[in-house]
Amino acid sequence: MPRALVLAGRGRYEDPWHDHAATSHRLALVLAALPGLDVEVRSTFPQALADLDAVDLLVVNAGTSQPGYREAGIDADADWAPFHAGLAAWAGAGGRLLAVHQSANTFEPGFEAVLGGRWVEGVSGHPPIGDAVLELAVGAHPVTEGLGRVEAFDERYCGLRVAPSAQVLGWVRDDDGARHPALWVHEAHGGRTVYSGLGHDARSYDAPGHQELLLRAASWLLAP
Repeated sequence: MPRALVLAGRGRYEDPWHDHAATSHRLALVLAALPGLDVEVRSTFPQALADLDAVDLLVVNAGTSQPGYREAGIDADADWAPFHAGLAAWAGAGGRLLAVHQSANTFEPGFEAVLGGRWVEGVSGHPPIGDAVLELAVGAHPVTEGLGRVEAFDERYCGLRVAPSAQVLGWVRDDDGARHPALWVHEAHGGRTVYSGLGHDARSYDAPGHQELLLRAASWLLAP
């Protein structure tokens, strides 16, 4: 039975604007619709990836480091070094990763090489939350083939930095109509990654199109 581990942002990797516990459990319920997939939700802490070699799909739903949310005794950078090194090694050895929303701004900067992109402070941003449309590259990839677009109540992440090696599969538009990459796949690091900018709160996961997108992403990631 394939195993998926959903990492929910906590402590060092949570913030006041995202309910990572709620969205992680909602995300897990969506992924559990895949036949035979065992899905576990786990808080993000330094030893959270100790059994990563037994994980078939890692799902990251975490945020940026907030000093006010750091926990005494476990938040020295040295405490987290094995976590980041283990994640990079696993991903580079063929690991399969699904990352959503604020995960573009999580972990240490080296995570960008795995994710295929990054939130850039002072450059990236989003209009107010509301009705969002993710325009998809139809027929360009199994993740998006036949979908057309995804509509959800969500934030539209704009101005993300995307690696030239990433294949962009979806875009959102800002309030001026400019198009911004918000969905891509990345394999140049040695594994497979799908990043989606959707998923601010639980309402986004109620959208049937968003659910279908996540299931397609997970299915592609888990495929041989």
